[in-house]
Amino acid sequence: MLNKQLIYLILGLAFVIAIPIILNVFIFDTEPTDSNSDSDDGKKIYWGIDSASSAGKDVYQCVKDNFGQPGVWGRYIGDKEDVSTGLSADEAEFLHEKDVRILVIYNHFTDATGYDHGVDEAKHAIELAQKLEIPDGVAIFGDIEPKFPVDSAFMQGWSDTLTESAYEPGLYGVFDEGSAIVKAYNATESKMRENTVIWTAYPQEKITTKENAPEYNPQGPEDALLYGWQYAIESDKCKIDTNLFKNEMLDYLW
Repeated sequence: MLNKQLIYLILGLAFVIAIPIILNVFIFDTEPTDSNSDSDDGKKIYWGIDSASSAGKDVYQCVKDNFGQPGVWGRYIGDKEDVSTGLSADEAEFLHEKDVRILVIYNHFTDATGYDHGVDEAKHAIELAQKLEIPDGVAIFGDIEPKFPVDSAFMQGWSDTLTESAYEPGLYGVFDEGSAIVKAYNATESKMRENTVIWTAYPQEKITTKENAPEYNPQGPEDALLYGWQYAIESDKCKIDTNLFKNEMLDYLW
């Protein structure tokens, strides 16, 4: 039989060994719960969604039951009538409690032309982010829809203003070869392209569950920081779009 002192010594050593493991799992691990797959370069790919409606308990449960646990949830900041409901502080807290990272989207323009216009929209985005107390370093993705007029000056103004702020610039759009948005992007300064994260909606596949998501294969400008792919839109259930994100995108999420 082991004497009491030896038993206490063994228990003490086990406790000391367990402390860093516990801290790493419950405190220092800030990545989503699990990744969806590995990309060709061996880096993790995360499955997620975006929605125009609030990510409350019912919507979250609908997504989890029908599609799987998302690691990322794209949400808009500021209400846009008949289009999207703005992210709230309570909603953000709820998603974080579920270990879901938030991709921040700004969609309060329908014309993406002009440097000064890009500056003004970026300033409005920054103001909305600050009201929500979104932390420094998070990217704000300007939503440039296919029907919007777009030029490089707007992108430059958007990127310059966000780069000079506490936040990072991001752009969302259908970045298919030969499109107006790709031509505008390619005409921007190299520094803008080096600083701006791209979330593309091209090509389009079908809506899937997390388990059946396609391989990460987005298309966009060759030199882009292409870290996100909205591979399918407008699901019948839960009213969501489905996405895949490279591991690098985590650095730009809330």
